[in-house]
Amino acid sequence: MFPRPIAPLFLFVCSALCAAVAAPRPGNVILIHPDGASLNAWNAYRIASVGPDGHTHWDRLPGVALYRSHFADGLSPTSHGGGTVHAWGVKVVADSYGTDGGRPIKARSGADAPLLVEALRGGLAVGIVQSGQIAEPGTGVFLVSSPKRSDYAGIAAGIVASGAQVILAAGEKYLLPKGARGRHGEGAREDGRDLIAEARAEGYTVVFDREELAAAAAKPEVLKLLGVFAQDATYHALPEEVLAERGLPLFAPAAPSVADMTDAALRVLARTGKRFALVVEEEGTDDFANNQNAAGVFESFRRADAAIGVAREFLRAHPDTLLLTAADSDASGLQVIGLGRQTAPDQPPPRVPATTRLGNPIDGVAGQGSEAFLSGPDREGRRFWFGVTFSSTGDMVGGVVVRAEGLNRERIPVNLDNTDLYVPMWETLFGRELPRCE
Repeated sequence: MFPRPIAPLFLFVCSALCAAVAAPRPGNVILIHPDGASLNAWNAYRIASVGPDGHTHWDRLPGVALYRSHFADGLSPTSHGGGTVHAWGVKVVADSYGTDGGRPIKARSGADAPLLVEALRGGLAVGIVQSGQIAEPGTGVFLVSSPKRSDYAGIAAGIVASGAQVILAAGEKYLLPKGARGRHGEGAREDGRDLIAEARAEGYTVVFDREELAAAAAKPEVLKLLGVFAQDATYHALPEEVLAERGLPLFAPAAPSVADMTDAALRVLARTGKRFALVVEEEGTDDFANNQNAAGVFESFRRADAAIGVAREFLRAHPDTLLLTAADSDASGLQVIGLGRQTAPDQPPPRVPATTRLGNPIDGVAGQGSEAFLSGPDREGRRFWFGVTFSSTGDMVGGVVVRAEGLNRERIPVNLDNTDLYVPMWETLFGRELPRCE
């Protein structure tokens, strides 16, 4: 409690600070969510790709906020709980998919719907982009609520029926009846519904690979687009050794990258002539980390960073747009282990130790105990050998940083609770202010 003379002064200062922030201006919103992407993981990707002194697209975003990730029932994050908090702006228990542990909720705005559904009701356009299967919560929970995260078929049906103008994802098996053969494999739905046929009947153009996506996005008459790019996910999130044994690539070669999908989605949404919200998730950043595959993590980050680059290019042409990128957890606690400087261009790479002294596995380019990664050059041209270790196999509390650029960026606080990510998105879409000081 504040002493009596201080309390009125505090309230006055709080009110003055709130009033000092410029009123929100209406515009578009792009949220890019590389799942599980902590500051440590972004640092590791920078070292691997452009060197310790280089700058990724993520680094060039001028806005910075420190993210606080706890839930109503504990500290350990979950993807579906985190997605719910982002899409509704309220604190829920960790086991929630558009609910509070199965109980109905109201959004921070007072609506009985998540952000993208409220936007649709307000006459705006919306889209989702997902490198994983269609029901992944980082995007799905912005359109659908479910008592169970594992009801993939039910969530998929809700997403297709949502009215979103753009739905680009994988997970064909949740869109087709059991036994029906699709472009990528057999369906798994028990209710006999063919959601792809239903989407076509509602006017969606349906595409199945990178080439078809690019062709559809270039057609001015395409205003509703459904992409179905793999039977499950567009990647194979398994340890490096297992992928090598099975002859599987990190990502399906014919599937579009998350950057390809983001570009196509922005083309379609922009031609609707409406303000829009686009939520993009690279799920591989989380799934590869949770499967202890450092090479897969770096490739996933490369794709996520390319999507940020696509969004920044759109922002330059459409300055009435807010670009945000965030995560809700630190996937598996990734850490870099330095192994010295490269002393000559033809120096053979050292092998990373198999484990840390605590027994945690250390990855090189081909998995545990393999040849070390080589960094990009620093500003003096020096390159460094390194390995990657993980402290767990799940989502953790960690150093998550929100980055931002564009419209209303100045309204984002430096210290940002996970419920607060909703606020700048809602205010930009609707051009009105939500309460801030309590």
